[in-house]
Amino acid sequence: MPLNWKLGGVLLGLVFFVAVLLVKPIGVSTQFVILDGIVGDIFNPGLITQTDDGYTSTNAYLAKSDGKYAKNAANPLNYSFVFVLAMAVGAFASAMLRGGIGAQERRLPEIWRANYGDTPVKRYALAFLGGFIVLYGARLAGGCTSGHMMSGMMQTAMSGYIFALGAFAAAIPVSMMLYRKEA
Repeated sequence: MPLNWKLGGVLLGLVFFVAVLLVKPIGVSTQFVILDGIVGDIFNPGLITQTDDGYTSTNAYLAKSDGKYAKNAANPLNYSFVFVLAMAVGAFASAMLRGGIGAQERRLPEIWRANYGDTPVKRYALAFLGGFIVLYGARLAGGCTSGHMMSGMMQTAMSGYIFALGAFAAAIPVSMMLYRKEA
């Protein structure tokens, strides 16, 4: 049985509230930078170095903020990185509980079929492309939707509300263009 979207939204809000209350605001896109630093340091062992003052890197992006990113890449078992890994594990567990990954291919939404046919490969490819574009934009902006909008609004930051308005102002017309045909 599919999870009701309203219940899912309430549960997501509770997770964010508990995270902000107990640990810190959630932000995800930075952890992809950390993963890049981990992989980069494997192939180029001199990429991240520990100094008397902390960590630094030959990569300017990893070295910025007094080596904060370099430090997290050198010691990735922290709250934020484990949280992102747990999201991937949770998504996999959810797919398996719903009948496995192949079962998702049989349950393409009708609006998708009406606009793009019955090809799960195309859906996966476009989802990956969309995710890449969002992640690239998030890093250009210095944060992601979970940091700017969801955590920001929860903390009543004006920038969070402005970002949410901008995100929806862009998402609604794009959705209308992508899904012109009714289901």
